[in-house]
Amino acid sequence: MTVPENIVVQLCAQGMQAEAEGRDVRARDLFLQAWEAAEDDYDACIAAHYPARHQSTPQETLRWNQECLTRADKVGDDRVRGFYASLHGNMARAHRDLGQIEQAREHFESAAKHIDDVPAGPHQQWLRYRIAAGLRATARPAPQQHEDPVRELLTTLCTRTDLEALSLLLPPYMGSLGTPEDEERITTALRMLHAKRRLPDEEQAALSHAIKSRSAA
Repeated sequence: MTVPENIVVQLCAQGMQAEAEGRDVRARDLFLQAWEAAEDDYDACIAAHYPARHQSTPQETLRWNQECLTRADKVGDDRVRGFYASLHGNMARAHRDLGQIEQAREHFESAAKHIDDVPAGPHQQWLRYRIAAGLRATARPAPQQHEDPVRELLTTLCTRTDLEALSLLLPPYMGSLGTPEDEERITTALRMLHAKRRLPDEEQAALSHAIKSRSAA
């Protein structure tokens, strides 16, 4: 295995290992060492990401995440292009923890715009799910103020542990960033499940309602 030569990357990797082993104090120390070792904005962007995870107040978490985003902007080239979905997602969650919902929403929207810059794979999919959840949580109007038949159906399927139906509906629903393409994926999945005619009558009716509500939107 090739050992990375960049001391910042080495220290961050050691810190992540310490995190995984439950040694949070050691991890925080290693991440701060990485920050102090940074020699340019790119190194600082990488290093600032990790101390943000070990702050005792949401204000300090936001400060480190802002530092990370600021340094990425200063780099301004393709080396940081794939970082922005994560950076804006972190900013959004920090603002949300502070009760700053409008700022959180803006950063979740920015994160969504950058998701395709993240290499395809589990990390991108996980980011997509987290961003989508953030967009739903900060939606205008608030989620509890409007009906979501798909979510209601999913809740029923979860209660009944219908894994086959859930495997079809959950990925497009949980990963939707609100684009027309994402919304069409949800509708297609609903129609596919409807065509199987395998749900109990009450759930089949709820499925029909979900499809109709999306067609009328």
